[in-house]
Parts: sequence; C-alpha cells; structure tokens
Amino acid sequence: MIQVKKENTWNTYTGEQLTELEALSKRYRAFLNVGKTERECVTETVRIARENGYRSLEEVRASGETLKTGDKVYAVNMEKMIALFVIGEQPMETGMRILGAHIDSPRLDVKQDPLYEDTEMAYLDTHYYGGIKKYQWVTIPLAIHGVVVKKDGTKVQVCIGEKDEDPVVFVSDLLVHLAGEQMEKKARLVIEGEQLDLLVGSRPYKEEKAAGEKAGEEKEKQAAAKDAVKKNILAILRESYDIEEEDFLSAELEIVPAAKARDCGLDRSMIMAYGQDDRVCAYTSLEAILSIPAQERTCCCLLVDKEEIGSVGATGMQSRFFENTVAELMDAAGQYSELALRRALSHSRMLSSDVSAAYDPLYAGSFEKKNSAYFGKGLVFNKFTGSRGKSGSNDANAEYVAAIRAMLEKHQVAFQTAELGKVDIGGGGTIAYITALYGMEVIDSGVAVLNMHAPMEVTSKADIYEAVKGYRAFLQEA
Repeated sequence: MIQVKKENTWNTYTGEQLTELEALSKRYRAFLNVGKTERECVTETVRIARENGYRSLEEVRASGETLKTGDKVYAVNMEKMIALFVIGEQPMETGMRILGAHIDSPRLDVKQDPLYEDTEMAYLDTHYYGGIKKYQWVTIPLAIHGVVVKKDGTKVQVCIGEKDEDPVVFVSDLLVHLAGEQMEKKARLVIEGEQLDLLVGSRPYKEEKAAGEKAGEEKEKQAAAKDAVKKNILAILRESYDIEEEDFLSAELEIVPAAKARDCGLDRSMIMAYGQDDRVCAYTSLEAILSIPAQERTCCCLLVDKEEIGSVGATGMQSRFFENTVAELMDAAGQYSELALRRALSHSRMLSSDVSAAYDPLYAGSFEKKNSAYFGKGLVFNKFTGSRGKSGSNDANAEYVAAIRAMLEKHQVAFQTAELGKVDIGGGGTIAYITALYGMEVIDSGVAVLNMHAPMEVTSKADIYEAVKGYRAFLQEA
C-alpha cells in the first residue's frame, strides 16, 4: 500500500458512524476540560472507571477476595499515575495486552519561592516543564491549577481561571514598537526561561481605616507600605484558600492555557485544545478498555506521568509502579511468583500510545511525504522513534508489525505509518523503550497532531475515532 494514497476516512463513514464519532468527540472534549493536569486526569479517570464497574485494587486486597475472570480493578500512584485492568481467562503469566499513554503535558510550573513584587506589580516566578517554544506562552490567558499541601497535611485544591467569572493571569511581552532588538534574536532567545513570570496583580493592599484616623495619616501609611501589591495577593490567597506564602514550598501549581477544548474548522472536523499530547491517546485508550468484556488475556490501560521530561521519578514509567502493581494483581488472583511475574511482563504485547506529528503543508520542508502522518488517514504507527540514527528508540520487530497489520485489517481500522519528520531534522521519544526492557513486544501508535507542544494543539476527529477502534481491536485480538 502506498502511504500517500490511503483514502481519507471521512469518505468511508456511514451516518451511524458519524453520529458515534461526534458523541466520542463530545466526551473527549469534556475530559480535556476537566483534566488539564495529571492529577485531574487521574481523578476523572477514577470517576469514569468506577461508573463502569471498576474497583480499586486496595479495596480488593482489603476484602481478601480472589480476583477472577472479568473482574475490573484499578490502581493509583500518588494521584498522578493509574493502571486499569480487566482480568482475562488465561493465567497472567501468559502475558497481557497493554495500552500505555502519558497524561502530563508541556506547561509552566510555579517555583517554590515564587511570589515577588517589582515596581508595584506582583509576579509568580515559573520554570517551564517539557519541550516548549517559550515565545508561544506570552500574552495568552493562563489558568492556575494544582494543589497546595500545608504543614499539617491539609491539601488545598486550586483552580483559578477556568470559570467565566474567574480572573486569568498572563506572561507579558515587549510591545512591537520597542522590540527591534528583541526581534533580531534567534527564536529560542526571543523569550528566555526566566522571563516566563506570571503577572498576577497590580493593586496595593489597603488597610481598613481605624475609627477617628485622619485621611492624611491613612495615605501616608499606604505610601510607606512595602510590597503592598504582593501583600494584597497574599490576602486574597488567604481569604480564598486559607494558604500563606510559606505554603508555596509544598505546592504543585501548574500554569496552563485558560481555554476550553473546541471544535475546529468551519466543517467541525477537528478539535483544538491544550494537552492533546498525549491525552488524546490516554482518553482513547480509556474508551477502548471500558468498552470490552473479559478477553482471553488480561487487558490493561496504563496512564503515566513525567513522559515529557524523560519518564523519570516515582510517577514516571521508569518507576517500579507498574511492575509492582502487576505483582499485587497476580497475588490477588492467586497466581503470584517471581518467575510468573517475569513471564507475565515478557509475554505481554503493548501499544505505546503517543501522538505523532501531522504533516503540515505550510512547513513541508520539515517532513518526508511518503513517511508522514496525515489528518483523516487513521491511527498512526511509528515502527521507531528516537533521533538521528534512531538514537533512544524502541524499534519494533517485523513479526510484531505484521501481526498488528493483520489485526487492524481484520477489524477494518484505518491506519498509517510515519516517522517524526525528516531524518536529522529532529526527533522524539515515548515510553516504548522502557517497557521493552521487560522483553515484551512494543510499538508506538497514536493520533496525528498539529501544533504539537504548543499551548493549543489540533487533532482530527476521524483519527480519534479510528484510534478507539484500533485500541479496542488490539485488546481483543493481539
């Protein structure tokens, strides 16, 4: 099959399929709107899972019951990572069928000592997270999401900028009239990391006037006040969230675009939203596992954190959470031994579900047409990722690729293959190489995205629909 001649899937859909596609798109937009951080994604995933009959693995262990075929369970790691399982008919050591995606996205993170005042303007100092074009994050409305944990362990949820009545914050940019020198810089230097500070206020704190106090004395007091704007911001935070300045030390506050997921294009064929890398694959994986009954083998949907910074840390794919959870699952099913665990992992098959770069004709020079992903051509498979000479890549073996091809064609799933741009232009990676360390067969698959890693990314509704079909077929047939 010649890649560029694949049919546009929009031409193949029946009226019933178009209705399903739009209903899926609506559910997906809703998920994006409530899940702009990894914590929020996990919270929403747990809610949806429990509505569909899933129980936490902790509940199962506490009850002392033995897991059996058809049982649906989930496990959460530090509120930022989740694994869902449907127990299969065969012992787990015969291998699982795993859909793995990540739920962290590029953003700005608030530093631990962030709040300061300069020239009667209050700012929050930030450190960007993941690979971004820093100039894309200035002058746009931004929202603050996250948690603040106080010394006594009290956890305060923060979300400012999403409701219509909420204020937003932003990063300022130099007006074009004075930007001659700035615009001579290379793009990566036009806005530097330490310039990505959020403007959060400009109004000084005003002490309530004591009875009998003269107006002139009050004015002098206000003039003498130090960091009065910062003090006003702290007063607002204290009143709204009962937090103090020192509580920033134990906070995780993420700065994301204050915009809703929207239909895109006059034909409403696309979705524009923040965080589609990689929540488009996370949500479609979730939809797939929720829609299947028990299969021959245990099925898993694994949603992880920290992929954008190397899958490190306790909530990244390089942690032992997944391995430990599988061990606990096997123990609850009466199947655990160290050898059986090793066999379960090595005999598994996985789709590392991550996005691919959609071909953009406005930047055609960065793509190789025969090996690019296109909107409306279906689920994308990347046999390898990495950069330059496939460095840092998982390179799926031909036998596994052949099995995937046969499975997709059997279930009439539209799919395409791609690389991430021209050789030597750039590159990227996923979690595939990490799970491949267990000896399991892994290939990268996902949805094509325009504007990848920008504050607002764009996907095709048709590709989202085909992704769910493809992931469901994988769980049923692989």
